[in-house]
Amino acid sequence: MMYDVKGNLKQVIARLPQGVRLVAISKYHPSEYIVAAYEEGQRIFGESHEQELRQKHQTLPKDIEWHFIGHLQTNKVKYIAPYVTMIEAVDSLKLLKEIDKQAAKCGRVIDVLLELHIAEEETKYGLTPDALRQLLADGEWRQLSHVRICGLMMMASNVDDEAQIRREFRLAHSLFDEVKAAYFPDAPWFCERSWGMSHDYPIAVEEGSTMVRVGTSIFGPRLY
Repeated sequence: MMYDVKGNLKQVIARLPQGVRLVAISKYHPSEYIVAAYEEGQRIFGESHEQELRQKHQTLPKDIEWHFIGHLQTNKVKYIAPYVTMIEAVDSLKLLKEIDKQAAKCGRVIDVLLELHIAEEETKYGLTPDALRQLLADGEWRQLSHVRICGLMMMASNVDDEAQIRREFRLAHSLFDEVKAAYFPDAPWFCERSWGMSHDYPIAVEEGSTMVRVGTSIFGPRLY
């Protein structure tokens, strides 16, 4: 059944204040759903599998901004480097360096976000607050001229406890402020706080998110 993508999209956008952008998470959803959202004016879409993204990029309008939102293996970077707008989940210096290398080959500068691991459940990816501080303090990232670090991204714990979710978003926001002041005080592009998904984006917006990643609330359950 074709989900009411346009109606759902309007509802989500209506809940977002000025200055908060929507990344419509289209992974595992067919291209016609993306087209429906595109027709409503949505331009930023999030995918997490290189092959699926490649197929969609080849067939869909060229002014779509593709965000890679999942865990990215270093050997896949070269496939998305020519066209991806932002890589949202950089969780190691190794990955950052590979993105820089592949972006250089394409003559591009790729925007990235550093992924925080704050959630209390065991996810495999993301930098702990201390690992984030260490990566930035070591300073090797400063040599990379083909990546631009634009902010932080994180996922809150998948729980019903709103107080816990809010606490995690607040911690992410305070880390953003700390890192901004220490390393990016004169970098207007270091401004993105990507947190909030279908189940918690209204809380995320209250806690300083500038970019929410919403899929299910727009496109419904995954189709494949």
